[in-house]
Amino acid sequence: MVSEPNNWGRFGTDDQRGTLNLLTPATVLDALACARTGQVLNLAMPIRGATSSRAPTTVPHLRGRPLPQHFMSVDGGDYAAGARAIGAGLRMADDALIVTHHGTTTHMDALCHMWEGDQLYNGHPASRVRSYGAARCGIEQVGGIVARGVFFDVPRHLGMAHLPVDFRIGAALLEEIGPGLRQGDVAVIRTGWPLTWPDTYWSGQPGLAPDAGRWLAGRDVAAVACDNAAIGGLNADQLADESLEDDLHLILLHRHGVHLIEMLWLEELAQAAPADFVLVVAPLKIEGGTGSPVSPLAIL
Repeated sequence: MVSEPNNWGRFGTDDQRGTLNLLTPATVLDALACARTGQVLNLAMPIRGATSSRAPTTVPHLRGRPLPQHFMSVDGGDYAAGARAIGAGLRMADDALIVTHHGTTTHMDALCHMWEGDQLYNGHPASRVRSYGAARCGIEQVGGIVARGVFFDVPRHLGMAHLPVDFRIGAALLEEIGPGLRQGDVAVIRTGWPLTWPDTYWSGQPGLAPDAGRWLAGRDVAAVACDNAAIGGLNADQLADESLEDDLHLILLHRHGVHLIEMLWLEELAQAAPADFVLVVAPLKIEGGTGSPVSPLAIL
């Protein structure tokens, strides 16, 4: 059992969804009231190009990770089920995707993504995470998310285009910006760091400070979303500088059961500048998956 305040046992000894349990039907209906104009924004990074092209390298990602790839066969030469005749003069092109999530495209981390010792969130045994998938706390437990998204545009609040590479967003700053977090909200935090691609993107990344993670967990958010790669900050080696006690993934995923959504594209949302909005997220139902690509939708 983890020692600091946590949500283990709060939603039952068998719980695998964490604070997503706070998204009751009443909470969802309240969230839907945040839609005012009906404008829909897709908050995902693109999945672009094939191995034979440079296109995947034009999208922000962490160095050294397998890139998401999009292939399309139009002549039948690439795949046996490629373009095929479906009638006189008609052809059909098939798409194939090879998609990874952590660090390479917009994605959601499952509660089995990170743990400490021999226990996952809520005391589930970490030994149940195997090469063929996790028997507990996999991404398939999420289902669909409809929630009130609360927008923390940190660089705009500070008069910057994007945060500096070594900037850590503290709890006091979130509280200063915060447009009234409610239980079951999703905190959506902009650093602006994708704007630095490719020039300084790999020099590190700004992100949340540990006390900000604890502040958000203490306000019962359903999830935390950010446009950086790890919610917390990274150094030039693409690693966190915090100790395990202060690691953002352990604070949020492991101790409090707060799912994380990373590598969003928030620039159009920043232009619209809503205080809150309806957020819709549905990960792929990958049984035992440690995460999934997502295309979050903001309904303004």
